[in-house]
Amino acid sequence: MIVTMVSVPDGGTTRVSVPEARRRLATDRFLLLGVELPETEGPEDEPVVRRLGLDDEDLEWFGRQGASPRAEFLGEFAGFVVPVVHGGQVAQVHALASERFLVIAHWGHRIGLTADLTAQVRRERPHDAVAALFLLLQEALATFRRAAVESLLQVEELEDAMFQGRRPEQVYRLSQLRRRSAVLHHALLPYLQGVDEVITRRMMSRDFPLERQRVAQEFQRAARLVLADIESLQDATRRAFASYGSLVAGEQNGVINRLAIVSVIFLPLSFLTGFFGMNFTFLTNRLETRDEFWLLAVGLQLVAVVGSMFLLHRSRIWRRLRDDE
Repeated sequence: MIVTMVSVPDGGTTRVSVPEARRRLATDRFLLLGVELPETEGPEDEPVVRRLGLDDEDLEWFGRQGASPRAEFLGEFAGFVVPVVHGGQVAQVHALASERFLVIAHWGHRIGLTADLTAQVRRERPHDAVAALFLLLQEALATFRRAAVESLLQVEELEDAMFQGRRPEQVYRLSQLRRRSAVLHHALLPYLQGVDEVITRRMMSRDFPLERQRVAQEFQRAARLVLADIESLQDATRRAFASYGSLVAGEQNGVINRLAIVSVIFLPLSFLTGFFGMNFTFLTNRLETRDEFWLLAVGLQLVAVVGSMFLLHRSRIWRRLRDDE
């Protein structure tokens, strides 16, 4: 376990030992700690809160992989399991906040949220740990917003490319983007519901400061906007699939129209061929000369072809096929 301390005035980071982190958590009035955990964790490993000197049975979920999105107010502590988007995947960051400190836990180097939070601290310079916590929550929302907007632009580019030239791989790419929108929505919605419930309950308390109410309301507004962006991405993928289906249907209609034209031309020919191929008395006894053969067998077929082409030229099918071309 690697513990990094963030300096609030300048946003600088310093690596400290676990005993030093425990001492600072017990004494400092305002402390920001980032805890980097190993990728794999054994079942016998001691809980992170115990290693940091925060012995509380309700907090043993902190630093455990696989926890579901969480937002809880536990007396003097507030605990969060925050989903973030990093490297195209949804990962988790655990946050534990009190009036004096904010501890952020993540695994390995997969999550770049700590660096982003450090930059936010350098710019915003929060005056307490709760303000720093809302900076963390806002930055986590920003990762979802960036992922949703990036995917939405890709859907629009694919939709434009489909109208220029439809290709089978576009369906596969759209399927990936639709799955991505579902993953983003599935990861963010339960978390936002839990956070909104906790924030609303805290805002109803009389001892909740007005400044924190303003920050909390700003977070709720940003959360609704991010959720709307993800829902817009879902709608865009559905629209793109519908557009692709319309293009396929249009191409199939063109093929059917061509088959109809061929059928109209060859159907009279097939009838005449079948008719004059019958061996009944009129044909065998009366049609004896070559002129009669050319007149009836070939002449009627030419009349049938010319008549069919004339009818097709005047019909709606021919005009529709010409417009498609």
